[in-house]
Amino acid sequence: MAKKREVTGTVTFEKARLLFKNFSGEEGRYNPPGKRNFCVIIPDMETADALANDGWNIKMLKSRDEEEMDRPYMKVNVTFKGPRPPKVVMISSSGRTILDENTIGSLDFADISEVDLIVRPYNWENGDGNGVSAYLKTMYVTLEEDELEKKYARPRMQDDFEEDVPFE
Repeated sequence: MAKKREVTGTVTFEKARLLFKNFSGEEGRYNPPGKRNFCVIIPDMETADALANDGWNIKMLKSRDEEEMDRPYMKVNVTFKGPRPPKVVMISSSGRTILDENTIGSLDFADISEVDLIVRPYNWENGDGNGVSAYLKTMYVTLEEDELEKKYARPRMQDDFEEDVPFE
């Protein structure tokens, strides 16, 4: 069995489109419990071919419409274990919120208007073969907000806190 060359660089996706979001790690038909992940659409076939030639695991999403072409995508794993947890920032009219392993699940059902992200490679090898898995490094998620969310959202100001301290 020939060993693939090792992938070392990161990949940046701007204005990305996400599919099959499972930031909470819920058990599902295609997902064991605790495995956080999502898929990102690759913008075009040239990029998909280049990533696949580099060793990334690129799959094709079958189109439901005969007139549309199949779309390439990449599964991205999300883990907060180990020395390099991802930096995930949620942006709304209230400001920026850094998400951690306890709060990232809120993205599963969020209405997202824009996503920029960077994935890093993890080169693996076992008795069955070798390959590259994508892991989330950095992600900025801008939420799509309705008129009520915009109306009632505001950053907390110093005046929001009581001046009288309940203890001395």
